[in-house]
Amino acid sequence: MSIKPNSRFTVLLRLSTLIVGIGWLILTVGIGLASASDLSSAEKRKIEVLISGVEQMTDAVFIRNGRNYNAPVAAEFLRRKWKSRRSEIHSAADFIDKVASCSSTTGKPYSIHWRDGTERLCTEYFRAQLSLLEGRSVKQSG
Repeated sequence: MSIKPNSRFTVLLRLSTLIVGIGWLILTVGIGLASASDLSSAEKRKIEVLISGVEQMTDAVFIRNGRNYNAPVAAEFLRRKWKSRRSEIHSAADFIDKVASCSSTTGKPYSIHWRDGTERLCTEYFRAQLSLLEGRSVKQSG
């Protein structure tokens, strides 16, 4: 069985198209893995510790866009928002600035209101918690 010259060209064209397609797939997956790994495991742990701290609170409500949310609901919201914006988050500080500080819809800052009447912006709270995690001294405001 012999292959006609035109058939050889067709086979080579299809083979080269397949090779180019596989190359793009490898490149795309490689870039995706590289950006997914931009967040180090240490930074991921810090973010999880910050969110877990929220989840465990029993004496506070979280205020988002003028509405109160209990701690477990707030923690779940933070995890979902983090997941949806993961390509922008390269550190725990990014998480605080881009996820845990204010509404991306309204621009209103998030806050925490404790039973004793104390209220604090989430940005301040999370930055102080991150400083404690990283072993830096924290100057309390307010």
